Amino acid sequence: MKTDVLIIGGGLAGCATAYFLAREGIDVLLVERFDLNTQASGANAGSLHIQIPHDAFVTEGADWAREFAPTIRLMTESTKLWATIGAEIDCDLEVKITGGLLVAHTQGQMRDIGRKADIERRHGVNIEFLDRNEVRALAPYISDNVIGGAFCPDEGSANPLKATPGFAEAAMHHGARIMCNTEIVGLEDTSKGFVAQTTAGSIAARRIVNCGGADAGTVAALLGLNLPVEGHPIQVSVTEPAEALVPHLVYAAAEKLTLKQMRNGTFIIGGGWPATRRQNDNKLAVNLRSLRDNMRLALNVVPALADIHVVRSWPAIVNGTADWKPILGEVPGHAGFFMNMFPWMGFTAGPISALAVAELVMGRRPSFDLKRFSAQRYA
Repeated sequence: MKTDVLIIGGGLAGCATAYFLAREGIDVLLVERFDLNTQASGANAGSLHIQIPHDAFVTEGADWAREFAPTIRLMTESTKLWATIGAEIDCDLEVKITGGLLVAHTQGQMRDIGRKADIERRHGVNIEFLDRNEVRALAPYISDNVIGGAFCPDEGSANPLKATPGFAEAAMHHGARIMCNTEIVGLEDTSKGFVAQTTAGSIAARRIVNCGGADAGTVAALLGLNLPVEGHPIQVSVTEPAEALVPHLVYAAAEKLTLKQMRNGTFIIGGGWPATRRQNDNKLAVNLRSLRDNMRLALNVVPALADIHVVRSWPAIVNGTADWKPILGEVPGHAGFFMNMFPWMGFTAGPISALAVAELVMGRRPSFDLKRFSAQRYA
């Protein structure tokens, strides 16, 4: 089997990259070990982030945030792309840009929000400080215990159950081929490109895009590359449908929280609380302590949730890097081998990172300078 571009990974990164290449007439074959959208891309909370994650800012500090801050532009531009790409691929992605509200319960938390916002504003983020009364006017559903916060009007959400399938369908419409339940077990450099050994036979490709998510490091290792991609087990919960209450993406400065209400009335509640990896079979399971603490925090921020039942919680692996920055572009010393791996907030950045990497694959100057996100930093 032959292809011009082999894409490894059938999540949002892979399917969006396949679409942006296929629409330009590039011969694309995407290979996925399981089914499409079964890993982090379909199991995340669907948040569209622009703000620097507050819990990471508190634990890692301002110097870390300044190093991370150039990533903000990718997330900002990707959120803009989310708002328009659905019409292009003929799929209602349920994108809602109604703003992200970070709330504080103490003056110390307000000071942390202020220090973080100073960095964000220098990178073009629109942040509004709110006192207690302003929070209440904007979001009357918020607890009286909240003393203030910050609002970014450009954040929102999309439906993770629709995004990857939508890009996949659009990619196939333009001629891309997709093979599911096919695992890459070997990669070899050749004079004409690469040969991938798979459970369905060998594939010759002139170029490869590694969109393996938390397994992107394992894929890269097949070529002898040592890329420190991490995998972190986290969990998300969904409630029964309820009357419209929360129009915003809500965060808490106290602890990890993302909370939003979807179009069907359900609330998606997460924030990166750890799931459990079972010792007997290494499979993921919901961590009940994380579930309890996540729901406690949600109730402390939005008390009206008390009468709404959680109907399902599920674990997933989210990919990460130690510096929280993505690994994007052609890997130095391995011509034709490209990385598209965006950690932690890969759902937000999925469309723009796919577009930028696709531009590089096609030999074009990308819309964004990806040099600072190159795998070169690990050399």
